[in-house]
Amino acid sequence: MCRNIKTLFNFDPPVTDEEVRAASLQFVRKISGFNKPSKANESLFQDAIDEIAGVSARLLRSLETNAPPKNREEEAAKAKARSAERFGDERSGRPAKPLTAGVRKQRRPEAVPQPLA
Repeated sequence: MCRNIKTLFNFDPPVTDEEVRAASLQFVRKISGFNKPSKANESLFQDAIDEIAGVSARLLRSLETNAPPKNREEEAAKAKARSAERFGDERSGRPAKPLTAGVRKQRRPEAVPQPLA
């Protein structure tokens, strides 16, 4: 999942068209591998964003839940706290959590053969 795509369902106030479009843009960027398409692909890129935004908006309007709507400010504060816990908060001087899972070992450099003189 792209880190920049945020959950949009069940918030108070409800999601805006701009938020749906921004998430659609991030999705198209992620799956295409382009941050900005070439001139040849620009119209296809925009068409994909429009189609995904339309489908996403219809999905969000049709979803149902019994859970009360989440407050945007509270959720943003929780996300900020999780980020500070994970990456450290330079203002508070707290160090980041040590990474243990998913850390790759550094490969030893291979001996590069020297050309014969």
